[in-house]
This record gives sequence, C-alpha cells and structure tokens, in this order.
Amino acid sequence: MSHPARRDALRALLPAAGLDALLVTDLIDVRHLTGFTGSNAAAVIAADRGDDLLCTDGRYRVQAAEQCPDLEVLVDRPSAPAAAARVPAGLTLGYDSATLTVDGLAAVRDAVPGRRLRRAPGLAGRLRAVKDAGEVERIAAACALADTALRALLDDGGLRPGRTEADVALDLDDRMRRLGADGPAFDTILAAGPHSAVPHHRPTGTELRRGDLVKIDFGAALDGYHSDTTRTFCLGPAVDWQRELHALVDAAAAAGRAALVPGASVTAVDAAARDVITAAGHGERFPHGLGHGVGLAVHEPPWLGTTATGRIDAGNVVTVEPGVYLDGRGGVRIEDTLHVVAGGPAVPLTGLPRELIEI
Repeated sequence: MSHPARRDALRALLPAAGLDALLVTDLIDVRHLTGFTGSNAAAVIAADRGDDLLCTDGRYRVQAAEQCPDLEVLVDRPSAPAAAARVPAGLTLGYDSATLTVDGLAAVRDAVPGRRLRRAPGLAGRLRAVKDAGEVERIAAACALADTALRALLDDGGLRPGRTEADVALDLDDRMRRLGADGPAFDTILAAGPHSAVPHHRPTGTELRRGDLVKIDFGAALDGYHSDTTRTFCLGPAVDWQRELHALVDAAAAAGRAALVPGASVTAVDAAARDVITAAGHGERFPHGLGHGVGLAVHEPPWLGTTATGRIDAGNVVTVEPGVYLDGRGGVRIEDTLHVVAGGPAVPLTGLPRELIEI
C-alpha cells in the first residue's frame, strides 16, 4: 500500500471519530503514513486530502522533500504546534493522547487558540495492525536475517560453556549487523542457567556452564521493520525436568499458533496456550501475555493476553511466545513471529527449529 493510500485509509476514519483533521505526533505513525524517517516531525491528515502536510525542522528539509514528494512540507520547530497551527479555525483537530506529552499538548493548545481539540488515542496506530504485502515481505526478511545469524553462531560453536552471556549476545548482535541489519530489534536477551527463569534478563558477565538451559530472545531491525524470536537450548544432554519443561512450552506454543486465526478474540488465542500450561500446574509461572504485534515497532497492537481486547484480523503479524519460568532452576520460552492469513493457519515467518537442541 502506498503512503497516500494509507493516509486515505486514515482519512476515512475521521468522520466517525468526530474529527476534521488529525495531528500525528508518534514518529512511527508519521513514517507509516508519509515515509519520512527523521527524528523530529509531525503530520496533519485532514478530511480534505489537499490539506495534508508534514512538518519537520531545518535539519531534514532536503530529506523530507526527497522522502515525501507528494506532501506539503513545512519547516518549523517545534513541529507539532507549527503543524497544528495550519489547521483552519473552527475545525475539530484530533491528537493522540497516548503519545503526546502534557507539555506537548499545552504547546499545541497555545498554537491553536479557539480550535476544538479532541483526544484520538491510537487512531493512526490502528492502521499499522494489518500489514500490506510489502510490510510482510520486510518483516519476513528481518526474520530470515536473524535466523541466519543464530544458525551461524551455533555452527561456529559460539554457544558453549565458558563464554559469558554478554559475549554471546554481542556476538549475535554483530552477526546480524554484518548480514545487513540496521541493528538488533531490541536489547538481546541471553539468559543462562537460573537466569533463564527471568523472563527479561539482561546479559551479564556470567559464564555459561554445561547443563545450563540457555534462553535467547532476539530479533533484527531491517529497513525499519522488526523480527522477534526466542529459542531455548541446553548445553549438553538435558535432564528430565528440562525436557519436560521444554515439551510443555512447545505444546502450549503449538496450541497458540493453531488458535491464531482471523476472527478469534485475542483473549481466546492467549487462553489456548495458557490453558495447556495451567493444566500442567504451572499457570502462575507464565506471567506475561502470549504475544504482540510486530512491524515498524517491535511491540505494537494487537496484543495477546488475558486483559487484551479485540480480535485477530487477516494481515496481522504477531508473536506467539509462551514461557514457563522455575525460579532458581531455569526457564523455557519458545517464540515465533507469524503472519495471519485468511482461510488458513497463520504462517510462521521465523524458521528456526523449535525442538530442544542439546549442544
């Protein structure tokens, strides 16, 4: 979908929201709607297509003209108040109250005295939940690059006793960059032994030891899009409790993937995986949601969890990532990024094997 088509899709949502125009201040939404990738910008999407504009500062004057040739570009700073001031008096201007700060809103109010301002949280971001074919291709490319990097690390013996968590994480990050990634999609999680029982452990100087479970949660950023994968390994032969724990999480992940179909409620998808873990007596040891959307942000709607709302749509790209964490012993998480398609099961974009690999 072209950027003008995306803006038209957002434009179609304005009447129902009671808006004549929307001030877009989240930089990811700005990029999605305009193609602009600078670090300072705001956009106005108006009911009248001819009134759309992008505002940025002088550092990006040339870049904005090159990336957004179909838009009026206003060069001013601060960008949000300057863009808002171009909306004619008497119109109702929406803003994303989930991203615009209190001070930012005050500055916008000062710039548009007499305008009607209305909260419109997540209105622009809602469009990002359903990916077009080009976006799915970019996410798939990021997934394939990350897969290749981890396979190479394993083939080269990079996951072995004696190396530290931090060393292995940096090695994996470097391999992704050398393969062409913009960088890691997020801070790589490399958690060994008891640390693998911490869902979001940060790598330390702790050395990997024979017999450790090693959880690796990682992804690549490529052309603005992201991947997200988790695999859990064992350094040496696994013992019974490690095999049983991995098999349980693998079964829960399979149930979650099977439930990921258009029309399913996000809570039902979460429950499909969670019920497997709960039935095994480990419900309290699965403390996070089942998954989240992936795209220009590595965490974005839709959310899969017990308190999430909404339904799955064809075109969503989401993770399924159940985990069970035994304090002081170790934990297992298995995560894939999947593309939801009409009339069939969700398609995994991550291609690494899911079985427990003993190294």
